[in-house]
Amino acid sequence: MIPVIAIIGKPNTGKSTLFNRLIGARVAIISNIAGTTRDRIYHFGTIGDYKILLVDTGGIQSEGKDDIEEQINTQAQIAIQEADLIIFTIDGSVPATFDDFSATELLRKSKKEVILVANKEDSGKFQDNISEYYKLGFNEPVRVSAINGRGIHELEREIEERFKAKHIKPHKEPESRYGISIAIIGKPNTGKSSLVNALLGEDRIIVSNVSGTTRDSIDTQIKRGDKKYNLIDTAGIRRRGKQKHFMEKLSVLRGLKALERSEIAVLIIDGNERISNQDCHVAGEIIEEKKGLILAVNKSDLLDEDKKNYILRNIQRKFDFLPWVPIIFISAKKHTYIEKILEVADQIHIERRREIPQQDLEYFLEDTIVNHSAGISNMQQPFYSMKQTDSNPPTFEIVIKDPKNFNFSYRRYIENSFRKKYGFTGTGIKFIFRKKS
Repeated sequence: MIPVIAIIGKPNTGKSTLFNRLIGARVAIISNIAGTTRDRIYHFGTIGDYKILLVDTGGIQSEGKDDIEEQINTQAQIAIQEADLIIFTIDGSVPATFDDFSATELLRKSKKEVILVANKEDSGKFQDNISEYYKLGFNEPVRVSAINGRGIHELEREIEERFKAKHIKPHKEPESRYGISIAIIGKPNTGKSSLVNALLGEDRIIVSNVSGTTRDSIDTQIKRGDKKYNLIDTAGIRRRGKQKHFMEKLSVLRGLKALERSEIAVLIIDGNERISNQDCHVAGEIIEEKKGLILAVNKSDLLDEDKKNYILRNIQRKFDFLPWVPIIFISAKKHTYIEKILEVADQIHIERRREIPQQDLEYFLEDTIVNHSAGISNMQQPFYSMKQTDSNPPTFEIVIKDPKNFNFSYRRYIENSFRKKYGFTGTGIKFIFRKKS
């Protein structure tokens, strides 16, 4: 078993910075704004000979001030339960606080192995506060500065020693890529996290009516029979020009990065709201990246058949550039048709790996393109060859006399004709138009 390490502590002690330092990548959002990390963030990493699963958590507070903070405390408690080892972070630039002592009581009750880490030791205030830290009851803390890496090697050695003392053996199996990667994308409060939780069967992602509850992109692995899926729940996407809050900007960037590392995107649309230009913009981003795409209309349990038909017509009108995209009406809350998303994702996964025989491509070039060249200005048979150069996404190269004379309408005609003949339902297709050398 791969050991689980949870990073626990009050807000703004540098937990996410330490998480990123131990992982060696910028996975958790870093900010000096307390409460930035709201959910448990999981990531595989390596410390010495040990492969680990590191968990970053939101800051524990003695009394949650609102619904979100109460849920953050609950999420941290769940992470403690899951952990084999806990890194308890405190702010080494200030004395221990009431929240530190409250977290200590929680950790003692868990009876888990704890390493006390005093972060921000470069502040020069550590020695002034050392007596306070001893009162927490975890012996002398490991002194680190997560922001510049000081003390990290000492912390890693301490982790290895704790593992050896607990007779935890190194896990040396290589990490494999986990199934079909699916990004759950959409505007805030459309039910993205509720969908992931419904598929997963547990409340691992905080669900709230507060718009933008999910700030980080969170990977969740699930299995259905012998099939595996990696679900990426992303922050709600808004247009970049309308981002006024610092954290919201970082979250949008995280959502777009999640799109880059996914194969298929599920764009969630709220069935109770009008389809916005923002929804179309996000769909355009997905198609521009040549990803697979599923449109999922959530909260369908609140819609009658007439309303569903109205929404379907509206989607077909608004997304007229995506006639090949599957549309599924779901209810994440009621768990209605949510498994259909995985079934369609399986089909798209297969479509993205299809290969068209060269003979068929040559026939398509002759029959569909050469004989219907009305969109090309003053050109006689400007096409020379067509071949498939890649899959996932399906990629086709067409050699043409002069791509400059190739307008957008004719490019759209070629793609529509190609889809009519060969399908590729649910996935973007990449056409490369190359000038004959």
